[in-house]
Amino acid sequence: MLYANAVKSFRSILARFRPVGIGHTHSHLNRGFFVMCDHPLSRRTLLTGMVAGMGALVLPKLPWASGAAQPSMTPDQALQLLKEGHARFMAGKTERPNLTPQRIAETFSKGQHPFVTIISCSDSRVPVEHIFDRGIGDLFVIRVAGNVADTDEIGTTEYGAGHLMTPLVLVLGHTKCGAVTAVVKGDQVGGSIPQLVDNIVPAAERAKAKGLTGDALILDAIRENVQQSINDLLTRSQELSHLQHAGTVKVIGALYRIEDGAIEWL
Repeated sequence: MLYANAVKSFRSILARFRPVGIGHTHSHLNRGFFVMCDHPLSRRTLLTGMVAGMGALVLPKLPWASGAAQPSMTPDQALQLLKEGHARFMAGKTERPNLTPQRIAETFSKGQHPFVTIISCSDSRVPVEHIFDRGIGDLFVIRVAGNVADTDEIGTTEYGAGHLMTPLVLVLGHTKCGAVTAVVKGDQVGGSIPQLVDNIVPAAERAKAKGLTGDALILDAIRENVQQSINDLLTRSQELSHLQHAGTVKVIGALYRIEDGAIEWL
């Protein structure tokens, strides 16, 4: 229906144009031009305007701009699901939910409806779905070294919270993080890694300013880095800031302990 209305509108617009050919009052114009209100428009200009107008008529507004449906659960309910799943993981009583062929078919036919967006480190010792005992279609996971929040991660988080409507955004750091450790120690790294870990520098500097040393310094820098990513998400994304201010999305942090599997909620 929306497409049909758009076409009808453009037919009305086109009716106001008249082709200009040889012998017309504007005889100096070639065929393939149109005039509207006695001003010549090239076919390219006309088509460009049509495409822009069609986009305005046909493309849906983003959820946070259009008052779309609210998430199916609250941020606190989503957090409770994570905590319950992690408790099963710690107790050795995982249920491994939503890993059946039926779940695969359901998420194929009905789409994905995750309840949380997670920015996690890529470290292989942090298997996100396992430590929260969740399955297919439950978690929208963004994995990147150092769980940093730069352009790609922020845009992906906006997609999770704004389009998929996850009510919770979690930044998940972990102990013994190699990326944070390298920044704190000032290790020399090559390739594109310096541009990747430069987001961690402010966190490392805050930890150093506390006068900490050794393992205590590294651990505090890891915690500070989780907070840095949260700050980057909320200060660099108007969409996420708006959603959190509206109360439909909550952005939180946590620390996963690779030594025993426990989670410290920050």
